[in-house]
Amino acid sequence: MSDPSHKGRSFFSASDDEILAGRTTDVYFARTMEILKAKGMLGDRALAEFTVGGLPRSWPWGVLCGVEEVLRLFEGRDVTISGLPEGTVFKPRSFSGLRVPVMTIEGPYSEYCIYETPALGFLCHSSGVATMSARARIVSKDRTLLSFGVRRMHPSISPMLDRSAYIGGCDSVSSLLGAELIGAQASGTMPHALVVMFGDQRLAFKAFDEVVDPTVPRVALVDTYSDEKAEAIMAAEAMKDLYAVRLDTPASRRGSMPDLIREVRWELDVRGFDKVKIFVSGGLDDRSIPELLAAGADGFGVGTSICNAPTIDFALDIVEKDGKPVAKRGKLGGRKFAYRCEECLEWEVLPAKRSSLSCPACGSRMELAERELMVRGERMSDERSPKDIRAKVLEQIVRLRL
Repeated sequence: MSDPSHKGRSFFSASDDEILAGRTTDVYFARTMEILKAKGMLGDRALAEFTVGGLPRSWPWGVLCGVEEVLRLFEGRDVTISGLPEGTVFKPRSFSGLRVPVMTIEGPYSEYCIYETPALGFLCHSSGVATMSARARIVSKDRTLLSFGVRRMHPSISPMLDRSAYIGGCDSVSSLLGAELIGAQASGTMPHALVVMFGDQRLAFKAFDEVVDPTVPRVALVDTYSDEKAEAIMAAEAMKDLYAVRLDTPASRRGSMPDLIREVRWELDVRGFDKVKIFVSGGLDDRSIPELLAAGADGFGVGTSICNAPTIDFALDIVEKDGKPVAKRGKLGGRKFAYRCEECLEWEVLPAKRSSLSCPACGSRMELAERELMVRGERMSDERSPKDIRAKVLEQIVRLRL
């Protein structure tokens, strides 16, 4: 007998229609709407801002992601949205210590009341993933960086995870749907299961080479049964055009991974396989990659640390009611405008627009950072591609420190 709690759904995830209908909101927003309707306040206008007081693990900056989904959420509703473009590298606070508003939304409060929960979810989760990806990108320098983490997360959000990881700086992603979303080919190697099914590394390597499309780079996983350098040599001898070997050795077995990389590199080189690259995966993050890079790793498959990155705890707070400044305790009332210095990427926040502002950090000219994204439910510009957003992120992070 089926569980009646399923209500026709196969998996425990919300549909697009349920999100757009406000079914994923917190119940107190539904009760707020009930009260506003009963008291004739559905038309009362309010302006709210998205801010964060600080970032996880004392990160000095974050990558704003999830804006596209927020705009899709509010499309057709009577709201006006201004904010930072998706892919903006922001600081949580300005040079003078004020919270930087990444987005503002204005209109009848009833138009966005029940959407606070999903809007925050889009921004908080996506921005955390994109930020961790950007941090991994910085320490990986010019080496290959792949997003491998969707197997650790709920499959219903794998496209979002891969999109956010790509925007943050990963070169490619592993899931089929995620790759389709970013307009690229999925990247991956081979699983241990392939080798186990054949029962012999050489047979598995040869079968991969014979069957898989020749345009797919040959990357062999070399730690299933034997010593890593032994399997690396097997792969190099068995595959006609081996591109790379991948070391995915469990932490309980690996000893010194940098030494393992050096050993495999040496053994491949002395046999004439010096063009074969070494990729590493398994529990990597922005702290472990630098040592592996120094040892000679050519690429990194990063999974859990990116896809399970800590969320950025944005909050949405009303700061104007019917055009007048208001604020709850601990927040500042009134509309605010964020300015950024393009030279040093410092921020400042003002209560009014200024035509000119000097950066308090370096003295250069600061520009208004926000853009008009939506006016009364109508988008002001077309959707940007993940590739274009990623390019803007990479332009910014080359000038940043972790």
